[in-house]
Amino acid sequence: SIEKIDYNKLTVVTHPSSFLTKKDNNLKQIGSIISQEELSKHFKMKLSKEPLWLTDRLVFLGEIERKNDFEAKNPIGKVIKDDFEEDDYSIDDSALAYQSSKGLVIITGCSHSGICNIVEYAKKICKDDRIIDIVGGFHLLNPGKKQLEGTLRYLEKIKPREVHACHCTDLKSKIALFKVANLKEVGVGQTFEYK
Repeated sequence: SIEKIDYNKLTVVTHPSSFLTKKDNNLKQIGSIISQEELSKHFKMKLSKEPLWLTDRLVFLGEIERKNDFEAKNPIGKVIKDDFEEDDYSIDDSALAYQSSKGLVIITGCSHSGICNIVEYAKKICKDDRIIDIVGGFHLLNPGKKQLEGTLRYLEKIKPREVHACHCTDLKSKIALFKVANLKEVGVGQTFEYK
């Protein structure tokens, strides 16, 4: 049972900005529901803006470089830094990259950094251009035309073997993705195996 897990052996890895106070545009709290102080009572903590190799094949990407002109351009709300409120561009959004023998598997959260920015950064950090799969949210809920078209062009160019777009990706975007990439069904409890 969960009560028997020795949490002191587990380490939470996250961006240092993950615990800042955040609000959406309606001033509703949208940041972490638990403070860094409280979490550190139960787990070891590793805060990093830089990529951090968790195993010889799995890397936490840290703060994602934002290089293209069609993603991650709009704030999702406000963030409080040093008692000042500023636009929140989700610099703490990160992802994982798994380096299989056949190429990279990119595992995302909501992709507020932009799915294409995330993939490009993973390729750079892992020094591998082969993309086996992209699994997770694509931050394509009612995207603007420029963002959706840029994403489609990018995916056509890199030709990932498979794409598993799930949360934060609307039906219109999934239909568009299906036309340019090998989009696969994905759901809760589904498992994938990569070697």
